[in-house]
Amino acid sequence: MKTDLRLTDTNAASDSQGKTWGLEGNLFWYLVGGLGAGITTFFVLIVVVKAGLLLSSVLAAVPLLLTVGYICGLRQGKPPGYDRDVFERLLSGNGFSPHAGPSPLKHPFNKH
Repeated sequence: MKTDLRLTDTNAASDSQGKTWGLEGNLFWYLVGGLGAGITTFFVLIVVVKAGLLLSSVLAAVPLLLTVGYICGLRQGKPPGYDRDVFERLLSGNGFSPHAGPSPLKHPFNKH
């Protein structure tokens, strides 16, 4: 009787990219970049442009809000490449796919 154990590597851990603060994969770095851009914008407006505190705060929130919108709307929980597909469709249209609306042609056996 053979008593050797057969061991196989399942690579179960390679399927997940991990999470940081509930964000999948490397999306945490996008958030850090948006926060850094907001802080930089705030200090440039305050120190260089000599803008007011309220205006600087509002304008500095724009990069952070755009980044959070991008993460939540186009990346988090979406399949890989979803964001690129959305941008491509916005820039170049539907491509060569059939028209999704009602067909302009009438079927000969259709009474309506």
